[in-house]
Amino acid sequence: MANAVTAGAAASLLPGLPDEIVIWEVLVLLPPKSLLRCRAVCRAWRRTTSAPGFLLAHHGRQPSLPIVCEFKKSDGYYKDILTFDHRAAPAAARLQHFAQLDNDNSDFFSLQASCDGLLIIAACTTTYRPCLSVCNPATRQRALLRQPRDASLFSVLGMYLHRPSGEYRLLLYRTCNWLSIDRHDLLAERRIGCYISTLGSDQAPRYIGGPEAVSAVAFDTPALVRDSFHWSPVQKHKGKNGLVIVFDTTAESFRQIHAPIVPAKSYIFEMDGKLGIYNYDNAMKIVDIWMLADYEGEVWEHKCRVKLPVAEIRGLFGRREGQWDVIVASTDGVILLLISLGKWLFHVDIDGQLVDSFHRDCKKISACGLQLKHTLVPHTFFTALEEYAVNAAPFI
Repeated sequence: MANAVTAGAAASLLPGLPDEIVIWEVLVLLPPKSLLRCRAVCRAWRRTTSAPGFLLAHHGRQPSLPIVCEFKKSDGYYKDILTFDHRAAPAAARLQHFAQLDNDNSDFFSLQASCDGLLIIAACTTTYRPCLSVCNPATRQRALLRQPRDASLFSVLGMYLHRPSGEYRLLLYRTCNWLSIDRHDLLAERRIGCYISTLGSDQAPRYIGGPEAVSAVAFDTPALVRDSFHWSPVQKHKGKNGLVIVFDTTAESFRQIHAPIVPAKSYIFEMDGKLGIYNYDNAMKIVDIWMLADYEGEVWEHKCRVKLPVAEIRGLFGRREGQWDVIVASTDGVILLLISLGKWLFHVDIDGQLVDSFHRDCKKISACGLQLKHTLVPHTFFTALEEYAVNAAPFI
C-alpha cells in the first residue's frame, strides 16, 4: 500500500523527512478538514492524499464518534448535528459541529442510519412525503435515494457494506400504517417484512422476509459486530432471557441469540468488536452494563454498575429537572455515558464520575445512538443518484 501511494511522487514531500514518515505517521492521522487543506500545498501533496490506498488507511485511523443532535424547535426535529470526542482538548472542543441542516423550507430532518462515514437522512416535506438522502459530511456530498412510491410504509433498519459485492445497502422494514387504511392496493402489491435496497441501483427493494420480532425493534439503533446487525433484546416474559435479533450482512439472513436477564427495557452497543447491552433505571439513576464475553457460546458477563452523579448534575442543571436520556457508547475502547437533560449534555465515566458538562443554545440536545467515522473515500454511487450535489441543501 505504501509503495502504491508514493510511486507517483517525483520529489520528497517534506525535505529532510522520508516520505514514508510524512505519509504514514503524519498525514494519515490528520482530521478530514486539515487533510483537504493539505492538498493545496502542491501537486505532490494532492496526488499523495488522493490515492485510494491512502484514503482507505486514513478512514481506518479515524475514531468512531457518538453523534449528538441539537433540536432547535419544539417540533421534535433537529437542525444541528455534532460529534462527541472525549479525547479533544480543550474540553470545549469535545463537541464538534459537522453539519447544519437547512429546514427553513419546512422540511423536517432526522438521522436514520450511519455507516463508514455516510449518513442516511430522512426529510418529510409539508406534503408528508418522506424522502431519503445519502450524505457524506466530510466531503459534503448529498444525493436523493430512489424510493418506491409507497415509501412512507418503509422504515430504515440500518445501512451496511455488503462485502461480497462491495455495495452499500439499506435494510428496510415494511409495515402497515395509516396510509393502508385508505389505499389497500399498497399492501396487496408488497408483503410486510424486510427488504434490501442497494444504493445507486435502479432495482426495486428486494423482499427477504425476516422474523416477526423485527417489528418490535423497527425503530431501535442496531450495533454492528462481526459484520452483523444486533438489535436490543426482545423480552417476551419478565424474568427470562430475551432474544437479540441478528442480521448477517454477508449472507443477508436473520437469526437470534440469547440476551442476559435484565429487569426492564435494555439497549445495545458495540465496544472493540464486542457486543454490549445496558439497562437504565430512571428511578434509581443506575446504569447496568453487560458484555458478551463468549460470542459463540452466548455467554454474557455483568461488566459494571454505574451510579450516576445525581447531586452534581442537579446542581448544574438547576432546580428544574426533566427526563434523563442516557446513551452508552464506546470510542477507542473507552465506555462513555452521555446524559441529556434539556439544553445540557453530561459526560460520565464508568466510575460514575462527572467528566464534562455542556450547555447549548437550543431547545434540546441529545445523543442519538448512532456514530460517525469520517471518510474521504470516494463513492461512485453518488453520481448515479438523483439530485447529486456538493455543498447544497440540506447542508448550510
